[in-house]
Amino acid sequence: MEPAYETLDQRTITEADARRIATLLLTIWPKPGRTVEGRAQTILQQWKDYRGPEVQHPRSFLVREGDRIIAHAQADPRTIRTTAGDLTVLALCRVCTLPEIRGLKLGRALAEAAFALVDQGVYPFSLFQTTEQVRPFYEKLGGTVVLNRCVNSLGENPEANPFWDPILMRYPATANWPTGTIDILGPGW
Repeated sequence: MEPAYETLDQRTITEADARRIATLLLTIWPKPGRTVEGRAQTILQQWKDYRGPEVQHPRSFLVREGDRIIAHAQADPRTIRTTAGDLTVLALCRVCTLPEIRGLKLGRALAEAAFALVDQGVYPFSLFQTTEQVRPFYEKLGGTVVLNRCVNSLGENPEANPFWDPILMRYPATANWPTGTIDILGPGW
């Protein structure tokens, strides 16, 4: 059976879908003290008041199997400050697939759906963090490593790297990426 790919508007996500996404996220990235209920509430609250351009509304791309979500990718609008000025990029995050079904190219399809927003001109770039192990996956999709220094001028330690994964990437690799320090104006994603 061919998987059914869906796009959910994060502004109007249902509690049931927030719980399903939270369950998947905590399966992939378990954290002490984090619960499905707490993570679902964060998902429900995060974008409900979004007032930016309609075309850039936050969304999740996903695949369901019955009552559960088995693959997910999130595309959020994020304004960053560069030497060329402020620009809103697609913050790609929470790309994951249940371990027992990896290899079916579901993650690839969902990342490509998110990157299509860049290809269509909705965003000039996608910016995201990853690990050395996953880096080749994104390079095959047209991503490249960002070598700029990144900061969060709004953080407790404004000069510290705001990302927890060691590699910052962007899509597409061929576009005119700004030089100099990138201020992500908030926490990493």
